[in-house]
Formats: sequence, structure tokens, C-alpha cells
Amino acid sequence: MQIKFGTDGWRGVISDDFTFENLTIVSQATAKYFLNHPKIKNGVVIGYDARFMSDEYGKLVAQALASFGIKVILADSMVSSPMVSLAANKMNLAGGIMITASHNPPKYNGFKIKGDFGGSAHPEMVAEVEKELNTIDVNFKPKSFDELLNSSLIVKKDLRKFYADYITKKFDLRKIKSSGLRIAYDSMYGSGQNFFHEFLGFDEIHNQHNPLFGKVNPEPLEENLKEFAQFVIDGKYDIGIAVDGDADRIGAIDEKGNFVDSHKIFSLLLKYLYEKKNLRGMVVKTFSTTEMLVKMCKKYGLKIKVTPIGFKHVCKLILEKDILIGGEESGGIGVKGHIPERDGIYLGLLMCELLIDYRRPLSELVNDLEKEFGVHKYKRIDIHTTEEKKQNILKKCKSGEVKTLNGLKVEKTEDLDGFKFYVNGGWLLIRASGTEPILRYYSEAKSVDMVERLLEAGINV
Repeated sequence: MQIKFGTDGWRGVISDDFTFENLTIVSQATAKYFLNHPKIKNGVVIGYDARFMSDEYGKLVAQALASFGIKVILADSMVSSPMVSLAANKMNLAGGIMITASHNPPKYNGFKIKGDFGGSAHPEMVAEVEKELNTIDVNFKPKSFDELLNSSLIVKKDLRKFYADYITKKFDLRKIKSSGLRIAYDSMYGSGQNFFHEFLGFDEIHNQHNPLFGKVNPEPLEENLKEFAQFVIDGKYDIGIAVDGDADRIGAIDEKGNFVDSHKIFSLLLKYLYEKKNLRGMVVKTFSTTEMLVKMCKKYGLKIKVTPIGFKHVCKLILEKDILIGGEESGGIGVKGHIPERDGIYLGLLMCELLIDYRRPLSELVNDLEKEFGVHKYKRIDIHTTEEKKQNILKKCKSGEVKTLNGLKVEKTEDLDGFKFYVNGGWLLIRASGTEPILRYYSEAKSVDMVERLLEAGINV
């Protein structure tokens, strides 16, 4: 089969295309890429999430790399993607690999590559790995795990504690604990489970190992957090923090049980970093992220850059420029002072700090944003479709035939990543998923009705 890396790594259906055989192929290609890295003597870190067979897949990848003579630091338990990125950065390693399908449905698993800088592999790095796929040995058999462990080519390490030690230096955890703030946490059965409870004593939900994720996709969207929202209301919590399957994305619930989407979290964090932390720098947003950020940057006198969708594009700019905050609509946000990586746990603690410093309920802070910068309602719909239908829709978008959307005149079209149609008071983006057979429809407008109207028009293209 053709193995193709998407927006963030290679993903496939378990036992269909994500098999031990194909994983061995990808591992060989990645090993050959890393062998040319100047830091390869220090090794590569490997972690895995809470999905079905992820621990076994992680072991196989470790065996494959170690069989090439590469030292492997293997997580001794499930970890978040940012924990792997942090280890790659702070241990001065050649890079990292994370076995995860992130927010995808339970039947998927995946393979993410992390750079030595502690973030998503750049497109150029991924392209080099894909080139190596054509040079692998189909008869390659890794050495046994025990043999590699005994020879210290594979070394197990507690990456959760390594990350916790880092967090204690970045945040005043005593201040958060003694603030009286009531904090709830939902790991969505993902690999970020038990971290807040174990290290900070916060109350958690869905913190058991369940590879089916309670039959809810582990993505912190409103429709997936109904139970958590009720948990926040019943427990009279000030904030609910939710992360996705590998804990690099964030969603939130306010004290009234209302969902706070990633756009509002991004905007609130920008405001907090600018006003309370007195930090400065450029802002980076992906093509599908709220226009509220443009208005905020105009007021604050900050430059803003728009990139294609995928945090790897944001990560590259964080390494090249002085970036204050950068992120995407899916809840992946990176901030100054941390590694160039999305990190749901880190962002959750920043949100706690924000509430303490502003001394205002989360619902009021969200309302203040809308009063100051206007109402920005948002929704995304993912439609499973056939390849033929998908290509027909994209072809029509490209042709310039889309002149109106449900009676609203299209004033401008952009194609940085997919096709974005601007109307008076809102926009619609149609884009094919990089990791699944899906068309994604994104819309933002000044009212919920207008958002629904634009989405309906998009689906009917």
C-alpha cells in the first residue's frame, strides 16, 4: 500500500493499513532519516498513547530504530505528545516519535514525528522520511526487544515525571492550589489521563484506560463534552479543562457549563499574555482560525501571520520568528516561554492562571471579548464522503462557480489551504482532511443563524 503522511503524521485504520508490517516499513524510513542527524548519538525518544495496541506498536518502533544502532529512550507508560516533544528538546536528542492518532476515532492509530527542537516535524523533514520509504528492506526483521534492552540500546524512562518536573518550574502551582479555584479535568480517556489528579490534585473524569474512548471521539468539541459540561455544573467548578487523545489540544467549559471553543481560548490567552504577562511578539494563526485575532492584533499593534492548516507550519515560524502565540482552530496552540509545540496540559494551567489574575468568571471574560471585538460564532462540520464526490466538490470550488452562498454574495475567495469564501459578516472554508476520507466545512459569522446558513450552502455545493 501507499504510505502517505498527512497534516500531522501517518495515520491508518488498525489491522487494515496500520499494521505491524507497515509500521516496520515507516520505522525503517524514519530510522534512516535520523541516522543523518547531527544529534543521533544522543538518541531518539519514543512515546505512545492510550489507544488499542499503542504500547506494542511503540515497542516495535523502538526495536526497529535500535536495530539500526540508534539509542532509544522509550516511555515506560502512556504519555502525551508534548511529553515526547519536551524530552526531544530538553534531552538534546535527534528527535522523537509518538504513536497516536490524536483525536481520530478509536479504530485509527498513527505515527507522529517530532523534531529535535521539540515540536511537529517540518514538511521538509517529513518529505525526507517519505523519500526513504522507497529504499527500505522488505525482509528487515528487528532484533528482539529484550536483547536491545539488555544492551542498553533501548532505555525506559518515566517521561510523565520528567514533564511534571518541568511544569513545576514553569508555573506557581502552590498559587493555583491555594487560590480556591475549583478545577475539573477531562482527559477523554486519552494519554493525558491522571496527570492533573496525580500531580496537582484536580478532580478528573474519564481517566480510565479505555481504548474505545467511551464511544466518543477524543476531540474536545462541544458535542463530545456534554457529560463533562454536566460534571462541571454539578460540581460547581470554576473551569473545566478538556484535552484530546494525546493531550496536545484543548477545549474548556465555563462555570455555567458553556463550551468555550479553541478560538475563544486562543483569544483569551493572547489578551492575557499581552495585558498581564506584558509579553510581545508576532501572532500566528492557521487559515481556519477566528478573524477576532486580526482585530485584536490591530488594537495591540502586533503583526499577524496566516499559515496553511497544520501546527507544523506554526511550529516552523515559532522557530524562525519572535512569536508570542500561534495556533489552529482545532485547539492546538503554542505560546512564548514553552517548547514550540501544542500542549493541552500547559495551556490548561495558563487558563487557570488567567482566571486567578483577572479575578473574573470565565463566562464574563468570554463576554468581554465579544463586547470589545465583536461577536464571532463558529462551527465546523466533518462529512465522510467518497473520493469521487470529494474531488467533484473541490473542482467546483476551484472553478470560480461559487458566486453566492444561500443568497449571500461571495465578496472574496482565498485558496491558501482549501477554498475560503468571504461574505459580508462571515466566511466559509471547504477543505479536504489530510488524514481521513473527509471533507471539512468551517464557518465563522456574526450570528449562529448565519453560520448555519453558510454551512448548509457549503454542503450543498
